[in-house]
Amino acid sequence: MTGQRGAMNAATPRHLSRALVVLTGTLFTAGVAAGWLSYLHRSAIRAQHAAGMAAWPQHAVVAAVASLALGLRWRHRRRAGRRVWLLAPLGSRAAARVAALARAARTRPGACCRAAAATPVGLLFLYGFFRSGFQVTSGLDPNATVNAWGGPTYAGAMACHYLDALVIMAAAAWLLDRVLPGTAAGAGHRPARR
Repeated sequence: MTGQRGAMNAATPRHLSRALVVLTGTLFTAGVAAGWLSYLHRSAIRAQHAAGMAAWPQHAVVAAVASLALGLRWRHRRRAGRRVWLLAPLGSRAAARVAALARAARTRPGACCRAAAATPVGLLFLYGFFRSGFQVTSGLDPNATVNAWGGPTYAGAMACHYLDALVIMAAAAWLLDRVLPGTAAGAGHRPARR
């Protein structure tokens, strides 16, 4: 992608938005804490494993499709430069686009509609950080993983839950890239870090 919309598609670690990194780190940490509280209040009665609950075949398909999409994207972006496009949703350009939409939504009805469309998608993206943190500690409860996707082991449940979270977050980031307005920053100008 090129132009203003493509600004969200590439970032380097030094061009991350401090505000977005702090926000997502806080959400992950809050998830770890909430998962720990869930673990502390676990049931002493062990649940029995039910056959067919692990959903490994379904996750094998999701993993294959995600790997194919990642490989195609990696190949395409490698030609465009060495920017780390996986970090783009946390980049300073993404933060500038969110701020631009927030400012425009106060005065323009079209931008307000765009913000209304972006808000649930953005919240879904951010929820992925909280849920990923929650999974780390709540999954220590054997009852949480015995009939979970990828269960009955902790490692299997983590693998499947993280795969799902990454796919959902990638889809949300892709949608946000289409909904958020382009920034005033052109190819040669970088917005201020936020």
